[in-house]
Amino acid sequence: MKKILVIILVGFIMIQFFPIDKTNPRPTPGMDFLKIKNTPEKVAKIIRTSCYDCHSNETKYPWYADISPVSWYVKNHIDEGRKHLNFSTFAVYEPQRQLRKLEESMEMVEKKEMPLESYYIGHQNAKLTDDQRTELVKYFKQVKEDTERRIMFNK
Repeated sequence: MKKILVIILVGFIMIQFFPIDKTNPRPTPGMDFLKIKNTPEKVAKIIRTSCYDCHSNETKYPWYADISPVSWYVKNHIDEGRKHLNFSTFAVYEPQRQLRKLEESMEMVEKKEMPLESYYIGHQNAKLTDDQRTELVKYFKQVKEDTERRIMFNK
């Protein structure tokens, strides 16, 4: 039993020599959702607090992102989040894709699928109240309607 614990401890120490890359891509203010959509500060604060760590290039890594193998999970989660929706590069999405992303965002927030429950473990301030969820859905719907109007006028 003692040998197994020693092997596990040595393995744990060894994997610490393989840290994740915590470098964020460069900021792109001209492409950022909050900027291009002139998001009101109250709503922007909710989005920054509850969404930006996983869905932007402005991730603030928590202390436990320095400990392998937890760091690998965190990095994978962030990479997946950015792949599905990246608020930092929202402007590069084609208008139809923006509409889909806004629709998905409304649905995920309404169904309480976002933020993920696992995210709350280290980010209690990211937990959305029912009023905040309602406000976010209303805002995403407004932006979606504005985008649809813009598409119609550009045809």
